[in-house]
Amino acid sequence: MQHSPDNSSCRKAYITTPIYYVNDVAHIGHAYTTVIADALAIYSRMVGHDTFFLTGTDEHGQKIEEAAKARGKETQAYADEISGKFKALWDEFGISYDKFIRTTDTEHKQGVQFAFQKMFDKGDIYKDVYKGHYCISCETFFPKIQLVDDEFCPECGKPTSIVEEESYFFRLSDYQDRLLQWYHDNPDCILPRSKRNEVIRFVESGLEDLSVTRTSFDWGVHLPEAINDPKHVMYVWLDALMNYLTALGYGTDNTHMDQWPARVHLIGKDILRFHAIYWPAFLMSLEMPLPKHIAAHGWWTRNGEKMSKSKGNVVNPKEVADAYGLENFRYFMLREVPFGGDGDFSQRALIDRINSDLGNDLGNLLNRLIGMSGKYFEGRIESDLVGKYYQAELNAMRESITKLEPLLFEMQIHRYLEELWRPLSVANKAIDQYQPWTLMKEGREEEAMALNGLIATILANVAVMLHPVMPKTTTAIAGALGFEITQENYEKLIQKAGMLATFTVEKIPPLFPRIEEAVLVEKTEEKKIEKAPAKTEEKEEGVAMIGIDQFFQTSLKIGTVIQAEEVPKSKKLLLLQVDLGDGDVRQVVSGIKEWYSPEALLDTQVCLVANLKPAKLMGIKSEGMVLAAKDKEGLVLMRPEKPKKTGTAVS
Repeated sequence: MQHSPDNSSCRKAYITTPIYYVNDVAHIGHAYTTVIADALAIYSRMVGHDTFFLTGTDEHGQKIEEAAKARGKETQAYADEISGKFKALWDEFGISYDKFIRTTDTEHKQGVQFAFQKMFDKGDIYKDVYKGHYCISCETFFPKIQLVDDEFCPECGKPTSIVEEESYFFRLSDYQDRLLQWYHDNPDCILPRSKRNEVIRFVESGLEDLSVTRTSFDWGVHLPEAINDPKHVMYVWLDALMNYLTALGYGTDNTHMDQWPARVHLIGKDILRFHAIYWPAFLMSLEMPLPKHIAAHGWWTRNGEKMSKSKGNVVNPKEVADAYGLENFRYFMLREVPFGGDGDFSQRALIDRINSDLGNDLGNLLNRLIGMSGKYFEGRIESDLVGKYYQAELNAMRESITKLEPLLFEMQIHRYLEELWRPLSVANKAIDQYQPWTLMKEGREEEAMALNGLIATILANVAVMLHPVMPKTTTAIAGALGFEITQENYEKLIQKAGMLATFTVEKIPPLFPRIEEAVLVEKTEEKKIEKAPAKTEEKEEGVAMIGIDQFFQTSLKIGTVIQAEEVPKSKKLLLLQVDLGDGDVRQVVSGIKEWYSPEALLDTQVCLVANLKPAKLMGIKSEGMVLAAKDKEGLVLMRPEKPKKTGTAVS
C-alpha cells in the first residue's frame, strides 16, 4: 500500500483538539473537532503508531471569571462544573483520549510558569505599558486598523473597550521572518492550504509585540516567583496554548515529551491565528520543534448562521446521538462537509446519509451476503478463488484502498469516506451483474462461492478502513465476517492485500434500520423548521397566513439597553447595545430616533428579534431588531409589563 509521504517519520502520533473554553456546554462544533481527532487516533493505533490523544478544557481568563460571577458561583466551582460536563460527554461518546487536561491542573500551571521564565530569561519577554482596544469575549487586543467601524471586534462583532495597563510583552515581531520561512518550507503545516495563505498575508502585513499578561483580573496563572510581580496573570492564550506541551510533562516530569512534536493540532478556523502565529513563535522561543500540521476546520451553521446559544440555534450533540445513533452521527459529520468549509446542519441530510450511504450501500450489502451465503452454502464463505473470477473487481477495490491514508492525514476526510464507498459500489454492482442465483441455477457453484468471497473481502477491507469513524459498527461487521480489527489484520488485508480465511458468516440484525422521518425532540426546533410550509394560500387582510411552525422559527428575547447613541448624519437611526444575557451583547441599529432619545432608552428593556441575519445600515452592522407598534399617533416600543430577566424568551 502506498503511504502518505511523511508516514515513515511518524511512528509517534500526537493528536490534539483545542482545549474547550468553559463558558458554556459542548455543542456540535466541539463534537466535530473531537470526533475527527478520535478518528485519527483510532487509525494511528490500528496501524501501529505510538499514539497520544489529548483533549481538555481551557478554564482561565476574564470571561470565565465574569461568567461565574453572573451565575453566583465561585470561579473554580463553575470551571469544575462545565469541565466535568465536557469530560462526561466525551466519555459517553467513547472518545479514546489518553489525557484530559485542565488548565487549572497544578502540573499545567507549573509548566506554563517554567516556559514563561525561560522566555523571560532569553529576553523574549519584557515589561512595558499597553494601551489598546480589548475584546473581553475573545480575550484579545486588536490594533485599531483591524476593528470594524473603529470600535467593534473583527472576530465576534462585539464592542471593544480601551484598556491601558502595565503588561509583559512577547517579542513576536522578532519572529516574523522565521515564521514566514516556516510557512514557505512546510507547505502543509497549515491545512487546508488556503488557510495557510491567509496566515501568510497576515504575517506579511507586520507583527507587533504581543501583550502576554494582565493586571485587571486575577483568574489565571501567576508569573513565576523569581520574576516577583504578583499582580500579573498570564494572558489566557499563552496559558492555553502551552497545554500541548504541559500535557506531556513539559516543565515538570517530562513523562511523555518523546511524543512531541504534534502530528496534528485540530482547531476551529476562528482560533487559527493563535495557533498558526503565536504558538509556533512561542515554540521557536523555547527552541522546541514545531508541529507537523495545524488543521483548521469550518463552522457548523444552522439555517446559514453560526450557532450560538443567544440565537437559540445550537445543535446539542448528545440529543442528535441519542436520536439517530452516535456512530451514524460520527459518519454524518465527517462525510457531509469538506474539511475547512462551513456546513449547515440538517436532520434531513443526516437521515439521507443514514438511509442511503449506511443503510443501502453498506448495511444492505452485508445483509445480501448473509442471505446469499446462507441460502446457497449454509453460511460458509471461501475466498481462495476470488482472483480467478473477479480480479478486475479486486483491482478496483485495491485502487481505492491505496488512496485512503494520504487523504486522512491531509484532512480530506470527506474524500476519504467518498473513496472508501467506491468498493461498496463495486460489490453491489457485481451482485447485480453476475447474479449468484443465476450462477447456482446454471451449476456454476464455484463462481457463486467466489462472488461471495469477493463481497466478503470488500466488506472486510471497508470495515477496517471505516473503523476509525464507526468503531462499534465495524467491530460488528468484522465479527460477522469471522475476524477482528487489529494491527495484524490491518497489515494482512490492507498492506499485504491478503484474503479472509474460510469462515461461516454470522447472522446479525440489520445495522441501519430505515428512518422515515425526523426524530429529534421538539425543543431542538429542527422539526418545526423542516415541516414549515414553503408557502400558504390563506390570507388575512392581504397578509399571507402562517402556521404556528413558521412562527416558532422567530427567536424573540427580552434585552436590556446598556448603551444608546445617535448615528451621526442620520435623522432616524439610533445605535443600541442590547444585552441578552450570558455575555451576549447585540449591536442594533433602529429607526426610532424621532420618538426616543438615547438617554430615555438606557437601562430599559426591549423585545428583540434575536435570530435575524446581520445587516448593515449606513455602514453599521446591526444584529437584531427591536419590536415596536406605529400608528398615526406615533411609535411605541414593545416592552414587558414588568422587568424580566435579561435574555428571557418571548413566546
